[in-house]
Order: sequence, then C-alpha cells, then structure tokens
Amino acid sequence: MKMLVTGATGFIGNHVVPCLLDRGHDVVAVARDKNKASKLSWYNDVQFVASDIHDAEFKITLEQLGSPEALIHLAWPGLPNYKALFHFEDNLPADYRFIKSLVDQGLKQVLVTGTCLEYGMQSGCLTEDMPTAPENPYALAKDTLRKFLQSLQQYTPFTLQWTRLFYMHGKGQNPGSLLAQLDRAIECKDKQFNMSGGEQLRDYLPVDVVASRLVALLEHPQCNGIFNICNGWPISVRRMVEQHLVKRGADIRLNFGHYPYPDYEPMAFWGDGRYYKAIMENL
Repeated sequence: MKMLVTGATGFIGNHVVPCLLDRGHDVVAVARDKNKASKLSWYNDVQFVASDIHDAEFKITLEQLGSPEALIHLAWPGLPNYKALFHFEDNLPADYRFIKSLVDQGLKQVLVTGTCLEYGMQSGCLTEDMPTAPENPYALAKDTLRKFLQSLQQYTPFTLQWTRLFYMHGKGQNPGSLLAQLDRAIECKDKQFNMSGGEQLRDYLPVDVVASRLVALLEHPQCNGIFNICNGWPISVRRMVEQHLVKRGADIRLNFGHYPYPDYEPMAFWGDGRYYKAIMENL
C-alpha cells in the first residue's frame, strides 16, 4: 500500500515511517522542515513533500501526493502546551480542512491520532465507549475533530480510525517530557532530580510499540472506529522513574513533591486495550 504520513519528522512519525517501510509499504512523508527530514535515516526511501498543512494557503491534490491509499495523520503543532487556544482556533480548522479535502478527492482511509485527554477527568480504566469530557483546549480540539470527521462520514463514506494515544517514551521524545529531563539530569551528573509526588497512575508504552500498533491498524482498512493505543496496565510515575534509574545504572536523589500534580488530568487513569487486541486477533 502507499501511505501518506503527516508529521513524519515528529516523535511518533519518525518511528511510524521506518515501520511502514520495513513492512513493505510505499511512503509519502509530509513535514515542514526538509532540512530536518534529510538527516533522517529513511529520507531517501520515501517521497518527501515539504509542506505546512496548517498554513491557511495550503492546497494540494491527491495526485500531487502520489495518490496514496491511506492517510495517517500525526501532524499537530504546539505540544505539549495543552492549554493554548491555538489548538482549536488554528489547528482544528486546518486539520479538518486538510483531511476533508483529501476525502472529497476520493481518499478512502484516514487514521488520526487523538489523545487519552479526550476522556477528561474520568479516573480508572478508560474504555473507548465512554463519553468524552475534555478539560483543556488541546483535548477539546482533538475530540471536536473526531466529531467533525464522523459527521463527514455521513456525507462522504470513508474509513476513520481514531486512535487515542496514552503516554509514550522513547527516542526523540520531547525534551520537556519526564524521562527526557531525567536523562539530562543523569548525563549532567546532577545529585537531585525535582519532580511531582509521583503517586499518580499512568499508562505508558514505548513509542516504537505505539508505531507498530498504528501501522497494524492502518493495514486493515475494514476496521473503522475508536481505538485506545495503550499498555492496559497502570504504573505510578514514581515507579516508572525508579525503574528508569535502575535501567540507566544511575544514582540520583528524587526530590518528590517539588512540582504540583497537573490540574488537567486525574490522579489515576489508564487505557483498556482489549478492544484493539480483540480486533487484531480476529482479523
């Protein structure tokens, strides 16, 4: 299959593209920075399109993109600034306009990465059929984009695979993420690492596992709906950090409680991954 990947040079995209290539797919990779893309290992193996899909003047045809059979839409600028209004003022209309344009031209399959934050402040194990209740602009914009696209399906049929990503870690993660900050502290030989109380329960997956699950779903265009991409088991942030220190062989004092707990997410939540697993096993 020929796959169109937006946000190809981002944290997830830089794992999705090699995964698609390894599985024998042709890839059209879209990202803003050609110079950044040219330094990546997969650059010479894809058709690269340097474009900013969030530019109000951006227009492109499926033919110009090499007539892909499916889109995996990862591009979403401005993270991790979850509370900024540009998520629904700028990103939401731009993303809908871009995806609708391709669907109107005949694209039959769209996979979009959403977020576990669409569930809002609901605690415990979160299933795909639970009502959404986003509490910040980022989650609101993502949840609204899903609803827009589901409405579009009523007028122009296409497969929509909406994936709700939980927490990820791995190569290329945002420098401001917890484990990236911890790695810098280790490399700088800091004696102390400041963090929250660490008692919150979260759902983590390595980003390469996330990428492989997205690609597996993309390879099955008959699968329409909402899918949690998650571990399915909670782990405390404190334990996650302690395990990482053991893995790195590092000795650093953890200063728990230095930062307050985030106010945009509950203390304990994780994904239910049984639906995704069942779908994959029954194909």
